[in-house]
Amino acid sequence: MKKIKIAGATVNQIPFDWKNNTQNIVEVIQLARQQGVAILCFPELCITGYGCEDTFLSEWLSEKAWEQLLIICENAIDLTVSVGLPIRINNITYNGACVIRNKKILGITLKQNLANDGVHYEPRWFTAWPAYATSSLLRGDQHIPIGDLIYETDGISIGFEICEDGWRKDKRPGYRLKDRHVDLILNPSASHFAMGKSVLREKEVVLEGSVKFDCAYVFVNLLGNEAGRMIYDGDIIIAQKGKMLAVNERLSFKKFNLLACTIDFENPKNSEVLPSTDVKEKNEELTRAVVLGLFDYLRKSKARGFVLSLSGGADSSSCAVFVAEMVKRAIAALGIHNFCQQVGIERVETPEQAVQTVLVCAYQGTRNSSQTTLNAARELASSIGATFHHWSIDEEVTSYSQKIESAIGRKLSWDTDDVTLQNIQARTRSPIIWMLANIHKAVLLTTSNRSEGDVGYATMDGDTSGSFAPIAGLSKPFIIQWLKWAETSLGHTGLHHVNNLQPTAELRPLDRHQTDEADLMPYSILVEIEYEAIQLRKSPLEVFESLQQNHDPAILKKYIQKFFRLWTANQWKRERLAPSFHLDDFNVDPRSWCRFPILSSGFTEELAALGEYPILPNH
Repeated sequence: MKKIKIAGATVNQIPFDWKNNTQNIVEVIQLARQQGVAILCFPELCITGYGCEDTFLSEWLSEKAWEQLLIICENAIDLTVSVGLPIRINNITYNGACVIRNKKILGITLKQNLANDGVHYEPRWFTAWPAYATSSLLRGDQHIPIGDLIYETDGISIGFEICEDGWRKDKRPGYRLKDRHVDLILNPSASHFAMGKSVLREKEVVLEGSVKFDCAYVFVNLLGNEAGRMIYDGDIIIAQKGKMLAVNERLSFKKFNLLACTIDFENPKNSEVLPSTDVKEKNEELTRAVVLGLFDYLRKSKARGFVLSLSGGADSSSCAVFVAEMVKRAIAALGIHNFCQQVGIERVETPEQAVQTVLVCAYQGTRNSSQTTLNAARELASSIGATFHHWSIDEEVTSYSQKIESAIGRKLSWDTDDVTLQNIQARTRSPIIWMLANIHKAVLLTTSNRSEGDVGYATMDGDTSGSFAPIAGLSKPFIIQWLKWAETSLGHTGLHHVNNLQPTAELRPLDRHQTDEADLMPYSILVEIEYEAIQLRKSPLEVFESLQQNHDPAILKKYIQKFFRLWTANQWKRERLAPSFHLDDFNVDPRSWCRFPILSSGFTEELAALGEYPILPNH
């Protein structure tokens, strides 16, 4: 064994965009050859993209992927390359990592453990390959080894753990690979972004794997917003026998990253150690993830920008700042002319002009809106350089109200028609903001957050109108603290007014002093209940038992009862919310993390049991 240059490559792919995906892979191979890389690993399913969903069940997708594989093979000269693709055998689809050396396919390792929790539904599309089993695949006149394989190349022995394989503590293929004296484990992955996840990945998958299996370990993740909801951070991690050798800077705007490190397999202390500039701080990594997600969503959707109903409140303001940060950071990384070309806007000369072109905002006031929120919206838009419009919708609201009053034969009043009068304002804003989005050929952003999604505190076809919801995976308290961080750490001084406002929908008359928390409950308590009830999936009584020590039990009971009733009644709303990014350990999007019935008992017996549960005397 000797010193060998090992590399991981992250690529920003699009589901079955063959030209983009294959070109990215080929360009990286050429760059790796120039750098003298001997072994190069690409991410999981990088030829097709990970997010093909039910298209994986088709015959043509795997066949087309194989055609692209043959193109890639022609470029794999003087190095060993691993690329990911679906393999279809006898009407069954497997998830494979194909190893190529000097234009020849050496074999295809098939994934043994399939992700089936959270946002993952892999068993719907793939079949797990059994441990130890091997077979062969006939392609043309070549019998290609497939299954649980090891490879000998460049004087070392190589094995694979494919994404979920590395997270299955007691079922990791690495244990068997150690018994077979493997020197290097490659882990091609499509591991979705969540705040703080990269730290666990480094520790539990890579470093622990390199120690347990007494080897060098290379983890390679996909990059970017590939298919809409999931963001991949482009993590490349290289370790050897418990020592971190190299870590990629994640969440890059570039179409690919290559990270190469020289590893000494005879004397590990002589292996190369590269400095890392990657940032793990929660607010900054969240910002990087959202802005990369927005950049990719914009360019891959072929839209010409974003339109936003900017209310002056926390949610819409965070969306505006994220878009402005996207423009600023993407231009810094790519150059302004390259940025304009990629997002499909006319060429501009300054980042300020780019923000003005990409982000169009409108404040849509009523007689119930305050001058304070108008000033907050106007100042924020001005500070970030967004195009800003302001109009009143009172005339339209009055017209709708008069028509329905004529139909029902009575006047509407706040005492009897509170929800109706609130909702008509939110819904009246929808048609005109959609007009603005259509005029600009832009993506209309909706601003619902996760806390509102929990309890349905949003007007369907009103403030939920839009084609994408960038913050729907974030809780209200997190957004509030992020805005304060953005004001001080990112220099967005235009947030000063926003950060001094109490959250309010401003749909009731101003003299009624409407606030979100008065309508619902304190957001801090809502988040606690959400964690116990939704993330940990506890019953109402179990939630109460967990939280009662920190709150007034009688009030806590009411909040828990309210949460569960609103959660149950508003599943239909969550089913209709615009697609959103997955950003935290969980979310309430029923098309990704959290499925729940639209119709159910509404926890009738469980809430009754909570109501009868005795409160301890010391409370």
